[in-house]
Amino acid sequence: MEDRVVDSRMAQEGRAVRRRRECLACKERYTTYEYIERIELVVMKNDLRREAYNRDKLINGIRVACSKRPIAETRIEDLVTEIENELYERARGGEVSSKIVGELVMEKLRDLDDVAYVRFASVYRKFQEGREFVEEIRRLREG
Repeated sequence: MEDRVVDSRMAQEGRAVRRRRECLACKERYTTYEYIERIELVVMKNDLRREAYNRDKLINGIRVACSKRPIAETRIEDLVTEIENELYERARGGEVSSKIVGELVMEKLRDLDDVAYVRFASVYRKFQEGREFVEEIRRLREG
C-alpha cells in the first residue's frame, strides 16, 4: 500500500508518464504508466459542420500523399503525432478548424517530402488545372 517513486520520465511522445516505484515494505520494484487524458477534439468543417477528430482519416490522407515515396510508416505515424500535439495546443474549447488541420499537414509535408507535399496540396487546395501544379512547385522552390 505504501511505495516511493524511484524514477519518472515521459513516455510515448509525451502522452504518458512512466514511473519506477519501490514498495516500502518488501523493496520490490515495479513500473506504472500514467496516461494524460485529453479532451475529445472536434474538427469544424468549412460548412460549419462539426465532426469528431479521426486519427485514421488523417493517417490515410498522408499515406496517399506519401505513396511510392521513400518514407517509412513509422515516420508517417510520428508526423501524425506531431500534428495531433499541435492541434490540441491550438484547439479552443476542444475545437479546431479543418483549415488549421490542412495547413498543418501541408507545413509538415513540405518539410518531409516535396512530392508528398504537392500531392496533398493538390487535393487540399482542389487544383483544377496543370498550371496550378506548376505554380505550387514554383512557390515550393522559392522557399
